[in-house]
Amino acid sequence: QVKLVESGGGLVQPGGSLRLSCAASGSILSMSSTGWYRQAPGKEREPVAYITTGTSTNYVDSVKGRFTLSSDNAKNTVYLQMNSLKPEDTAVYYCAAEISVAVATWREGDEYSYWGQGTRVTVSS
Repeated sequence: QVKLVESGGGLVQPGGSLRLSCAASGSILSMSSTGWYRQAPGKEREPVAYITTGTSTNYVDSVKGRFTLSSDNAKNTVYLQMNSLKPEDTAVYYCAAEISVAVATWREGDEYSYWGQGTRVTVSS
């Protein structure tokens, strides 16, 4: 079993930054793909970013140039650095992990078996 725990959310002013963490524990050695998703109040979940073993990354257009993924394999943790935050980035952010998810299909989120509990990000002045 794999357990994912997100952290790092909070309240930030527009233009500010946050770094979210997704820490994995359990049978994680085979997990090579991590996706980040978010869900704003009253809206459906949407994809944010994706990283695979070997540091291949993919971002949705709305966060390109502002968000950056990185990973620390020794800590079994994936980070989502979020800069130049906007009010529309306000949402609960979730990370998900799976053995392998293709870059062509990660956005749907359907292939991920393991999900964290989410961390809330509020961008407001």
